[in-house]
Amino acid sequence: YITIFIFPFALTGASALVQKHCDRGYCLNLTEQELTAEAGLCVVIPCSFTTADEFTPKHIIWYKCEASPTKCSDSKIIFHSNKNTDKKAQSGFEGRVSRLEPDVSQKNCSIIINDLKESDSGSYQLRVTGVRNGKEDGFTFIPRVTVSIKGLNEKPTIMIPTLTEGQQATLTCTAPGLCSGSVPEITWTWRGAGGTESYITGNSTAFKTESLTDVTQRHVSTLTFKSSAEQHNTTVTCKIRFTGKTTTEEASSLKVNCEFFYSLIVFLIY
Repeated sequence: YITIFIFPFALTGASALVQKHCDRGYCLNLTEQELTAEAGLCVVIPCSFTTADEFTPKHIIWYKCEASPTKCSDSKIIFHSNKNTDKKAQSGFEGRVSRLEPDVSQKNCSIIINDLKESDSGSYQLRVTGVRNGKEDGFTFIPRVTVSIKGLNEKPTIMIPTLTEGQQATLTCTAPGLCSGSVPEITWTWRGAGGTESYITGNSTAFKTESLTDVTQRHVSTLTFKSSAEQHNTTVTCKIRFTGKTTTEEASSLKVNCEFFYSLIVFLIY
């Protein structure tokens, strides 16, 4: 028999009671059958399994289809670990679904779906195939994992240091989410106190991606410029554009200290 464990994934870690579903010796354990995520980011469906000694797992298959059929058809495949099979994933999921552990012998069938779209909401089903007693075997589990994708509400984070007239400063904008998917586009916009768009001469931007784990990345943009009195009370906006035209932004007001008074304060302190 095969025992499958599926549990909700959280980048910060989570635990929950396991619900066990068994059918003809095949058991599926679920901590949650409903997961939520936001468009532009990612969702992870964690999964691990154990098998009887006579069963050797070879491949995992994930489907997405309507909840009404007992089993999803091959046309509804979103991921197949066998790259040589003629059963291909739906075109809309190509390149967006990957395993957390590529070695099936580790019995980890977790997947991550990147660059989420609201249309990714639906019912997801698992099948494990392999060899049992020298014959090909497999089982499609009836219980599903329901994924709900909502509009993006998370905002980028802007870090602003103390700004002093005449000194160089660097602002940092970190995109929301920690997914490995497509790299987002990050842009900076400046507006004056009257609402008119303004520009800072001599500014430069840089972008970097920091890998935190095998499935998490942080995307950061920096803006470096020389502070001036004209920038006092202006507003800077960091805008994030994800694949699929999903966007989010955050604005922050700038306060620039006068160099004379700043130097005086430092002098008085020391």
